[in-house]
Amino acid sequence: MKFSGEAAPYAVVAAELGMSASEFHAAVQRLGQAGLVEQKDRRIRQGAVREFLIHGLRYAFPVVMGGLTRGMPTSYAAPPLSEFISFGKENIPVWPDALGEKLGYGVEPLHPSAPKAARRDGRLYELLALIDALRDGRTRERQIAEDELLKRIHRT
Repeated sequence: MKFSGEAAPYAVVAAELGMSASEFHAAVQRLGQAGLVEQKDRRIRQGAVREFLIHGLRYAFPVVMGGLTRGMPTSYAAPPLSEFISFGKENIPVWPDALGEKLGYGVEPLHPSAPKAARRDGRLYELLALIDALRDGRTRERQIAEDELLKRIHRT
């Protein structure tokens, strides 16, 4: 994927995300079919992505909640939203993860490799946490998440 410049090889991006190259390639093909990415050069169609993230994501990928578990904070309990929203330390949303240090209610991540990839890349962690807030947040959380996500997308 790219906003500008050269796209990284499939194998490199896939490894960073904890996916196989074929899995990443298939995902890019699906994004192209959905009109979110230019299939020829993998350039992100920012307007379409913005519209999908803000208006379609929570319907296409609704949050699947689990019980109490150890995991990695997400949504409003993770940066950057945790800087704007005060919350109790119990029953926060977490991605179930054996390496997680927080107790909360389990939220199935968009992809099983999300926690591992987020641990390696703080910027990706922020983006995924903001996306989870768009998927499951209350109105105020969703609005702040939208603003913060758009800032980060347009900075790239």
